[in-house]
Amino acid sequence: MNMKNIFAISKYLLILLLAVSIVSCHNRNPRSVSSLTGWSSKDKAKAGFAPDKNYKGQLTPPGMVLIEGGAFTMGSVQDDVVFDWNTTPVKQQVRSFYIDETEVTNAEYKFYLEWMAQVFPPSNENYKHVYKSAVPDTLVWRHTLGANEILTKTYLRHPSFQDYPVVGVSWLQANRYCNWRTQIANERVLIEKGVLKDLYADDSLTVEGKNHFNVNTYLENPYLLFDGDTAIYKKGLPDYKKKKGGRGSRDTFTGRQVKMDDGILIPDFRLPTEAEWEFAAKANAENREYNNIRGRKKYSWSGKYTRNKSRRSVGDQLANFKQGKGDYSGVAGWSNDGADITMQIKQYPPNAFGLYDMSGNVAEWVADVYRPIIDNEANDFNYFRGNVFNKRMIDADGKVVVADYNNMEYDTLDNGMVQARNLPGTIKTVPITKRDAYMKPNYDRSFNIDSRDGDLASTKEYEKDEGELDYKPRMYNSPEIPREIGESGLMIQQYDKKERVTLISDKARVYKGGSWQDREYWLDPAQRRYLPEYMSTSYIGFRCAVDRLGPMTPKRRKRFNSDVVR
Repeated sequence: MNMKNIFAISKYLLILLLAVSIVSCHNRNPRSVSSLTGWSSKDKAKAGFAPDKNYKGQLTPPGMVLIEGGAFTMGSVQDDVVFDWNTTPVKQQVRSFYIDETEVTNAEYKFYLEWMAQVFPPSNENYKHVYKSAVPDTLVWRHTLGANEILTKTYLRHPSFQDYPVVGVSWLQANRYCNWRTQIANERVLIEKGVLKDLYADDSLTVEGKNHFNVNTYLENPYLLFDGDTAIYKKGLPDYKKKKGGRGSRDTFTGRQVKMDDGILIPDFRLPTEAEWEFAAKANAENREYNNIRGRKKYSWSGKYTRNKSRRSVGDQLANFKQGKGDYSGVAGWSNDGADITMQIKQYPPNAFGLYDMSGNVAEWVADVYRPIIDNEANDFNYFRGNVFNKRMIDADGKVVVADYNNMEYDTLDNGMVQARNLPGTIKTVPITKRDAYMKPNYDRSFNIDSRDGDLASTKEYEKDEGELDYKPRMYNSPEIPREIGESGLMIQQYDKKERVTLISDKARVYKGGSWQDREYWLDPAQRRYLPEYMSTSYIGFRCAVDRLGPMTPKRRKRFNSDVVR
């Protein structure tokens, strides 16, 4: 081989080596070295800072399905037979979220009741109203001209109905269940991680009153729980900065507590918004062609009829609803829908998102306050009416205030039901003030339920300030329950004697979907009705939702810029 060839090969190898080094520099893991400061994860951990984590994404909460968000037409696709313009079509964008694949069942709700009875025993004078306020109203099955008394005794408790959707639950009770589910689910996460002791298996612990887990209090200060008992925590996550001196004793807490930054804890469970529920029920994704929706869906399944077309089940109904006057199931021996009242979950095929009974069986509470019109001009992104912005209550020493288990505070609802204002161990909140909202471009007050539809600006006194008026003008002349409390603390029950023209109020909550006692018309996911938040029926249940954090979908999206560091 002559010198000229050797020189050419050497030059080629040098160019190749240079190219490989350049590519490797571009392909360096951005988590190992910060592109803004030059600090690597090791440098950060060595100095005691939180290192960049190889976070793999949010896990799907138990019993839930991920609904990828998108744009859809919210509102009616059928004729408006009553001409109330209650479901006028509007274009909305919904963020991705998780939702229960079925309604909450009697079995699941009974676990909640058993937990409440154990942690807040009704025999304790401090907690006598806590458990009672969580129990569904089983008397919703009564009818003055119906023989349904057996259901008032058996529907909630008897094992024959354990997989049936819970009913008799008010909007307020459903929200409290969602809050409890947040605590109990995250408590289990920390127990499985070995951070928290198994509170229910340890004989030395009594899970009662203040001795129960609350995720918000834990994130604020883990030692605000359990009277600051450090023995409740077994071991923490590895410290950012490894401490010298070896491992501690078996009885001492080592490492660090879980933070929101770790991505371990489940976000709050809540009721879905009306837009989310309708988007999930319609499941328009199955009618998608590229970036367009072809055709309109009348129900949560494809097609414009309620009967099954498959050979195996031809003629059977695809939902549990009232067939006609005096017909809830069909003729004996050939039941159309298999049920006379509610029925077990997962008895019908799911919709395209994998959700069961989004049409029929029971109607479902959603989070929104009812108004006749969805205000698309106000907000077409993740629409929701019902925001009340609060902040943590801070005492004179600058510390957060945690509800005291010795001095329970109760509220009396309009129907006379008494419920705890804050459960022991929870952080108290107060409405934000005008000072807090000063110079905020996106909100200016705490109470936004009646924004643009019932607030002062919506009335004939729109030019005045609230401070100038001795009363608040009412846009909706709904009934008002007299608020007289007797010496025993119970409300003196009275009815509003004034003539009213509407039932719409700031306490009227939306419920969606048809039920076992509704006709076909109400199976349309766009239909909407309302009921006061403290009332319940035999045909309204609920399911929970959780926010999706980060990307809309777990699918990896190709980058458009090839020069971006990967």
